[in-house]
Order: sequence, then C-alpha cells, then structure tokens
Amino acid sequence: MNDCLSTFIPVALAKAGMVALMATPATAQTTPAPAPSVTSPDGRVTVTMGTSADTQPTYTLAVAGRTLITPSPLGLEFERYAKLANGLAVASVDRRAGEDRYTLPAGKVSSVAERYSEITVHYAEPTDQRRRLDIVVRAYDTGIAIRYRVPAQPNVKALRIANELTQFAFAGDYACTGLNLGSFGTSHEGEYDPVRASAIRPHNLYELPLVCETGPGAPTIAIAEAAVENWPAMYLTGTETGATGVAAKLARRPDDPDIAVKIDVGTGGIQSPWRVVMVGTTPGSLIENTLLTSLNPPAQGDFAWVKPGKTAWDWWSGPILASVPDAGTNDATIRGYIDFAAAQKLPYMMVDEGWYVNAGGGAMLKPGADPLTVVPAVNLPAMVEYGRQRGVGLIVWVHWKLLDADMDRILAQYERWGLKGIKVDFMNRDDQEMIGFYHRIAAATAKHHLLLDLHGATHPWGMTRTWPNYVTQEGVLGAEYNKWTKRITARHNITLAYTRMLAGPMDYTPGGFRNCSPEAFRITATAPEVQTTRGAGLAMYVVYESPLASVADSPDAYRGASGVDFLAAVPATWDETRFLSGELGEHIAVARRSGDRWYVGAMTDAARTVTVPLSLLKAGRYTATRWQDGTSPTDVTRDQVPVTARDTLTLTLARTGGGVAILEPAR
Repeated sequence: MNDCLSTFIPVALAKAGMVALMATPATAQTTPAPAPSVTSPDGRVTVTMGTSADTQPTYTLAVAGRTLITPSPLGLEFERYAKLANGLAVASVDRRAGEDRYTLPAGKVSSVAERYSEITVHYAEPTDQRRRLDIVVRAYDTGIAIRYRVPAQPNVKALRIANELTQFAFAGDYACTGLNLGSFGTSHEGEYDPVRASAIRPHNLYELPLVCETGPGAPTIAIAEAAVENWPAMYLTGTETGATGVAAKLARRPDDPDIAVKIDVGTGGIQSPWRVVMVGTTPGSLIENTLLTSLNPPAQGDFAWVKPGKTAWDWWSGPILASVPDAGTNDATIRGYIDFAAAQKLPYMMVDEGWYVNAGGGAMLKPGADPLTVVPAVNLPAMVEYGRQRGVGLIVWVHWKLLDADMDRILAQYERWGLKGIKVDFMNRDDQEMIGFYHRIAAATAKHHLLLDLHGATHPWGMTRTWPNYVTQEGVLGAEYNKWTKRITARHNITLAYTRMLAGPMDYTPGGFRNCSPEAFRITATAPEVQTTRGAGLAMYVVYESPLASVADSPDAYRGASGVDFLAAVPATWDETRFLSGELGEHIAVARRSGDRWYVGAMTDAARTVTVPLSLLKAGRYTATRWQDGTSPTDVTRDQVPVTARDTLTLTLARTGGGVAILEPAR
C-alpha cells in the first residue's frame, strides 16, 4: 500500500513478543490551531474536525448547513484499554482534491467519475510519548469517508488493537432500519427492522449498513465501510455514554478474543478501512450511491474475461426434474439444467453441494471431503463439454475450509477442467483472519479465471472494484428460507433493496415460480413456494443487484409459464441505475440501463399503481413492453405501448406484487 498507517501500545502493556511503540519527536503546539474542515466539491457536505474536552479528536458532519452528526470521537484502543486518542493536538493539515474515475465489468453502473476533497490531519502528543496519529477525511457530494493512518515508528514490529473509538453521534433520535445480529460469527441472514436510534443499546450488534432517516425533508444517511483489508469487519452498537447514536465494534479474533487486530507494522505502518457515511435525499436515492467501490483500490490486470450473467441452479427446487425420475446430483439432472439454461440463454449452470466425495454436512466439514474427486454419478469433464457445446459454463459449490487448506492446487484443477466459477460456502465469520481469506480467494480465483460467489458471507464493502471476478455474495436472508420458514415476506424483500443492497451485490437467489398468496403459502423443502406474485419475482431481477443472478427454480416450473420470456431478456449487469420512487418497506421502483434499453422493476406490499416518469429516456420514440400482475399470483399480463421521454408509464401491482417493463427505441 502506498499510504499505510500504524498504531501504538505503551511499553507496560506490550505482550511478550510484541514491541512497544517508541517515542517519536513532535513539535508541541503553543496555540490551538483552527479546526480543520473539508467540504465536498458541490459545497453541500462538510466535515469539521475538532477536539473534545479531554483532547480526543472528533468530527462533525453537516449537509446543506444542517448538522446530521454532532461532534463524535475518533481514535484507536489497544488491549487493556490503552488508547491512542486523548492528549493529541493538530500538528499540521494536508489538503488535496481528487477524482475516482474507473469502469466496472459488472455492477450497477459501468463507469464512475466522482470528485472529492480530502484532508489529512496529522495529530501528535505534545508531551509524554509524542505518539502520532493521522486521520484522513474525504468529502464527496454523496457522503464522507474517514480512515486512520499511523506513521511507522522506530522499532515497532507488531500491534494489538482491541477496538476503534469511532462513533456516530446523531443530532436527533433518528428513525433507523437495521439488522441486529446480536453476536459475531453468523451468516448475516436476518430481517432489517425499524429502530429508533435511542433504542440501540451497547449490547446490540448491528450489521452494516445501518440506514437512518434524519427527519421530514432532511437527508437520509447510511453507515457502511469500504476497503476492508488486514482488519476485521465493523459492527455498530449503542454508545456507552448514553448519547444518541452508534459506536464501532470490531469482530474479535477467534484465536485471541481480547483483540480484533494483530498486525505487523513493517516500514510502511498500517491503515484502517474507510468508515463511510452515505448521504442521500431519500432512502431510495442511496441505491445509486457508488462510494464503496470508489473507496477501494483499482483492479490490476486484465479482467475482460469476466462475463456477468444469469445461472440455472439445481439445489433450490430439490432438485426436481420431470424427465429424470431420480433427479439429484447426477449427469442426467445436470444435463437437464444445462438444456434449460441454453434454451433460456442463461450463460451458466450451478452445480451445488454433493458433486464431490463427502460433500455436504452444512457448515461442518465431513471427514474425507475431497473437492478434486468427483462422485461416480457425475462425469464432470463430460458435463463441462456438454455445457460448452450449448454455450453454458459450469459453476460448482465448494466448502471454504477445503480451499483454505489447498487453494491454488484446487483452483488450478478447476481451471483445467474448464469450470467458469465457484460458489464458496459457510465462512460465517468476518474477523481479521477470515477477511484475509476473502482477499486470498478473490486473488486466487482471478489468477485462475474463475468467477467467485461467496455464501455464508459477511456484508460487501466494495471489493468488487479491486477483484471484478468477485461478482456476488450472500450475506442476506434470501429465497432459500422459503424452504423452511414464512419469513420471506414482500415487506422483507422490499426492505432489502433499501438496506442490505446498499453495501453491494447480494445473491438473494430469486426465480421462484410457484407463487402463492401469503395465506395460501405452504412451507415445503421440495418444489418450494414463494408468498409473492410472479410480477414481484420478475422485478427482483431489476431491483436487486447481482451480476451472477440465480434463476432458482426447476426447469419444469418455467416451462410454458407466464413471464419466463422476461427472464431470458433481462441482463445481470448495468450501465446506469436510477431510483424512481418508493418508501422503505412499502414499495420500490428502480430503473436500470443496459445499452440503449431501460429496464424498470417495481415491488410492493399493498396493492397500488406505480406511475413512472420517463424523463430518463433520450429524445425519440420508444416501445414499452410491460409485464404486470394478473388475476392470480402466478399470472402476469404482457402488453406494449408507445412512449417518449415526455410520457409516464404505469404499472399496476397486486398485493405482495410487482411489475417490470423494458423500454427500447422503436425500430
């Protein structure tokens, strides 16, 4: 890294084998320096740095003159409560401006260009150990980002960080929506529920992002993180001081639970991830935000081989296949799913757990599991060739522990077999060591030209910019839960677009075509049902971001079904994304562009008519093809109407329903 940081531990607290930070000369400030501040290029977003009564660095966030985050502490905490925070004074301030300009092979936009203003505030202790801490602050038109840097110090080899002292002190009792996981070490699958900021307690453990509406007509903010590397994931808790707001809490190391970060400093120091506050006019406007990818390092190398697309999937439905009486993990079933994928123009087919010896067992790895030995019922090279002849590449499931133990050898064989990607499962952690696995597997799959889909995963943080082959991940309460619960409601599905999806791609695995009303819905593991309409299911392919989008049901469920033509037509990656209308948890309408076509998706809880302005279109005549809810949950009606940029388009949505439209230039 070009601009690294480092941190400090007093000698008395250094453990055996750890070298304490030595004193570094620093010039004492004889008079208080003015509070440094930084303002976004459009002049609306301002961060002002300050100092608390006990000389701890603080920051304040204001948008258009309105304070959203009041003075909030910053700093680092080492084991046994030693801190690098109090007693610091501003030594100097560096300023610069920059622009994040890049392209994405897969995602919600194909290119990004956003400017920022940046300050680096160099803090130093005027007396005592004369330790130093740099805090870097960026102000974008769409939010802010803050990270810690600590310059390398003489004779420092390793550091032990217990937590950050980062807080977000709200200017009011905001109406927030978040996922309270309650503990570390989960699959990050749960509901994002409404919560007042004052009700978030120190014992809570909220997932990122946390979305907070700051008041009527006022901005909405979402707290997230970016560029997480050699550091654990951040969670949010209530503040111990009782102030309204939230505080950072880092995932603990499983091998040393007293600390979160154990890090070799070297000659360059260390740096933290970015702590991000997205800012939007409404909750829905945050869907367009690109800060998390912008704050990650750019990709290095050629990723032209990365091809986003939709994938057939054998696991969710059972699997079941009418033409194969003994459907399961065998050649006949795989061929049936490949044939379906080819007919629907899906570029991929995913073979889930069970294809290699001793696979399965959920998170527990079975003894003797071998991801290089295929079960007798599957001739994997033959299936790869069968798919290749039909334009369908195979993606296979594998347990993460097997890859962790022998990554390069396994992936090299997968590349030789001609596989197109892997789905890695059951990490269920995001401590410092597991974050390291994320980076290693992303780099290794890129080396072997394999797409990467992580399940049992944490929240995203924009890493898809650095590794474009890392196309999607779970970390979401998705469609699989229809197989054993009634938790996957229309309200939950809509809320995900305003919350979890802000962090990045989510492998929700849509595509269930056995649509029922909530009252008629039955829990069944084979041929599972969904308690939303066919129109809502189609809309997920536009509303949700996932460059590897699952078409989860069995080929039998799609044969001759209404709406299946839209599944063949809708892309999995986009040039542009626009939020059109909606209210968190109630309804949503999103438009995404691919080339010269716009795709509109709308989802609702209560029945309603959505009216979409078409001013996003260029001049000229367009044809709008609509799929709207019909008379039953499994029915959609299809029609075409001529439109221009001066028109509006209506979509009639049933209860727990949805609708989609394709807008293309008239031929």
